[in-house]
Amino acid sequence: MNSREPFDDLEAELLALGDLLDVPSGPPPSDVAAAVRARLEDARGDAPDPVPARRRRRARWKVVTAAVLVVIAITAATPQGRAAVVRILRFAGIELRIGDTSPRAVTSVTPLPYEHAVDQDGLKAEVKFQVRTLKALGVPERTTVSDRGRVVSMFWPGGVRLDQFDGDLDPVLFKKLGPPWPDYTKVGTHQAWWIPGAHPLGYLSRADGTEIPLRQAGPTLIWQQDALNYRLEGVRTKEEAVRVAASLG
Repeated sequence: MNSREPFDDLEAELLALGDLLDVPSGPPPSDVAAAVRARLEDARGDAPDPVPARRRRRARWKVVTAAVLVVIAITAATPQGRAAVVRILRFAGIELRIGDTSPRAVTSVTPLPYEHAVDQDGLKAEVKFQVRTLKALGVPERTTVSDRGRVVSMFWPGGVRLDQFDGDLDPVLFKKLGPPWPDYTKVGTHQAWWIPGAHPLGYLSRADGTEIPLRQAGPTLIWQQDALNYRLEGVRTKEEAVRVAASLG
């Protein structure tokens, strides 16, 4: 099989998208195309051919995510670019809603649906995916399971928490974001976004998409690893959050 086959249509679509973007004070189209192509090649290298159909689909979604992140990172640097891009990005099971102004803060606190504390035996009984913890932080003070085993949350002193949930394509949470803009980074070889400021966090019901505001979240790192989604909240700096996230065991 030609190794480029799964990506031909996608690359054509991305080139067409580039033709539609009008960013007068942004980088020239040739630079945008080069950046997108470089990210495509990086993601393509993660999925050697031949591979099973499921891995090819996963690789394609990695390419889609990589290309979208490049376009947003480049165009969000200017007001014209922010007006041109799609304002909703779905990444690591989270829907990021990016606006030009800071959203209104959430003043109440609402737990995730059916959230309850569990011990290790409870985790094994209620959760189907492999639950991991952060070696850099040690044993969490407490652990909860929410939404009938869909989300696992671990808590440490100082307001630090790790949420993890399975990697299906439907988003679980949403974030409303304004300035300062999310910052692209990596956790090891995995793509990630660092969200530096406080922001509203909400939950999306799987059944009908109902939005449930949860609380005002602190600085957060989000990433996807081995088909699971992670959000680490409460670590003050991007560098420290990446270091802690890399200790996922």
